[in-house]
Amino acid sequence: MEADAAGVRLDAWLAAAVPDLSRSRAKALILAGHVSVGGATIVEPKRPVKPGEVVAVGLPPPEPAEPAGEEIPLDVVYEDDDLIVIDKPPGLVVHPAAGNHAGTLVNALIAHCGASLSGIGGVMRPGIVHRLDKDTSGLMVVAKNDRAHKGLAAQFADHGRTGPLERAYLAVVWGAPVQVTGTVVANLARSTRNREKMAVVREGGREAITHWERREVYGPAIRPVASAIECHLETGRTHQIRVHMAHIGHPVVGDRTYGSSFLTKAASLPEPARGIVEAFPRQALHAWLLGFAHPRTGEEMTFESEPPADMQALMDGLRKL
Repeated sequence: MEADAAGVRLDAWLAAAVPDLSRSRAKALILAGHVSVGGATIVEPKRPVKPGEVVAVGLPPPEPAEPAGEEIPLDVVYEDDDLIVIDKPPGLVVHPAAGNHAGTLVNALIAHCGASLSGIGGVMRPGIVHRLDKDTSGLMVVAKNDRAHKGLAAQFADHGRTGPLERAYLAVVWGAPVQVTGTVVANLARSTRNREKMAVVREGGREAITHWERREVYGPAIRPVASAIECHLETGRTHQIRVHMAHIGHPVVGDRTYGSSFLTKAASLPEPARGIVEAFPRQALHAWLLGFAHPRTGEEMTFESEPPADMQALMDGLRKL
């Protein structure tokens, strides 16, 4: 490390020292833990360099241009030549992304559907017309050819405002809304503090509308601990239900991203509810209803899914309060 480089950000210095690295690529390598200074891994791109330091860069192997098929079990609810409806388990990522090219729903679909899978969604998202978060369970429809992809994508873009598309989710949230039904109308955009999160914004952003209905209340009527809420989407934005429920003061149980301030509430619960809530590994959100018009025949199709075992156990535990 030369003396005149002292105080320069590590990512900037690295990009200048290695001609083949851009500043953004250098930053990504640092954040991914591929850069060490003096033998110690550094994950802060803005760390200033010092004279005499030895910087080492480990370049990971190149990622595949296309995802490969993998024999991952799928819960197939319905399938024909045009589409497939699956019940996605929690923990399964929908499509590959940088640094995560294996073990996704797309990998499983490529193995299951073969060459018929639609490519309109792009190489990394073949057949995908909508998605669920990794830790959200429930129903998804995937197109198996280009015609089906176009037809389904148009329905999802319309959000069911003029057609039969319907999506409903079951969420277990902290507390209970006073009203039995309600609607959240609040635009969403990327958080300026954390680009991995979404946030409600007063100006700009994208329109987001969630209709909700209180299904069940857990705990004392005067001060409920939690409640089961059914949510119907009029728009389909990233993390929409999770952000909207947190926005009205009822974040989804288990949501470490938008409900972190409520995590300590579990400690005040009696057993066995306390243990069940504390052990619940994800946001309690399940896509239980999916309806759409078949892209080839026009037939209106509706599918339902019971909550998975972990979410059922959570609700059963809360009912004992």
